[in-house]
Amino acid sequence: MIKQRKYGEFMKRDTVLIFEDNAIDRAILTELFQADYKILEADNGKSGLALLNSHYQSIAIVLLDYLMPVMDGFAVLERLKDKNILNKIPFIMITGEDSSEVEKRGYEYGIVSYVKKPYQPEVVKQVVSNAIGWFQYKMELEVVVRKQNESIRKQNGILIQQAKKLKHLNEILIDSLSNIVEFRNLESKQHIKRIREFTLCLGKSMMKLYPECGLTPEQLDQIGWASSLHDIGKIAIPDNIILKPGKLTDDEFELIESHTTKGAEIILHSVRLNDKTIFDYAYDIARHHHEKYDGKGYPDGLKGDEISIAAQLVSLADVYDALVSKRVYKAAYEPDKAYQMIMGGHSGAFSPQLLKAFEEVRAEFESILAQYHDED
Repeated sequence: MIKQRKYGEFMKRDTVLIFEDNAIDRAILTELFQADYKILEADNGKSGLALLNSHYQSIAIVLLDYLMPVMDGFAVLERLKDKNILNKIPFIMITGEDSSEVEKRGYEYGIVSYVKKPYQPEVVKQVVSNAIGWFQYKMELEVVVRKQNESIRKQNGILIQQAKKLKHLNEILIDSLSNIVEFRNLESKQHIKRIREFTLCLGKSMMKLYPECGLTPEQLDQIGWASSLHDIGKIAIPDNIILKPGKLTDDEFELIESHTTKGAEIILHSVRLNDKTIFDYAYDIARHHHEKYDGKGYPDGLKGDEISIAAQLVSLADVYDALVSKRVYKAAYEPDKAYQMIMGGHSGAFSPQLLKAFEEVRAEFESILAQYHDED
């Protein structure tokens, strides 16, 4: 068995291994190379393999006779084919035959060249010199590439760790801000958690049903985090309006509606998110999660696909949660009633695709509602 030790620089290899059963031919080859290299000689394939095993680190090239007793040249190559040896040491096959089939078979095993008998000394020396020089360059290049790859892997590892830290910091910031909104609102302690889970659930349904919408799992994860800030603008609305149990005046309702634009302004000027994609989603969702598919929403009166998929997902999630939650001005609707109201268009218009996706995950929405229910 050939022991593949870790090779050093290929230029340190200083030995020519000759597999040749004919003593005269061995002597000729030895004479050609002994001034520049140490020589190892084997008169059959079996003894040559033993020499290859014991002197692996020092062998610069192998000259392998095609016809030998005990084990011929192809039997040697067959023994070595799964050991990656021919990628580390150049093999040149010696043959007295002029057969394209023999040559083709040798190249398939991985030899680098042939030399023909009777020998032409200058040709043999040049073929050997070219093979050793090419392999030296190949080995040194592999070392350089390996070191570069190791450096790149280390750098990528550092970047991945930094990205994870930034993502974690973003998540902490978003959670902290959303907790402020929940504390300030005093209406629904689990509201923001439910919105995120509803949004993720609905988004997965959209990806499954409508892959042409272009939504990816990574984008949906970012949208889910950004949805946590959808109501951040409510921190700018007075308590007496947010918590008013009776009907709002027109001016009060206008002020409530302004939480969308105020939220976008807060995100733009006061929220420091390191992930620009989440930042963009958060801004868009905060401003547009009350837009409606028929153009009758606010604040910009967007219509149809003018509304981003992110804002559409959060809009439906927010409406559903508002219907099934108890508020100071209303009792909670049963999930079935809320579902019927949304599907019937009683809570504003949504795209047909979004409603179909909602229909598919109706049961999952109810499970999320049960998992993150409000405390009494």
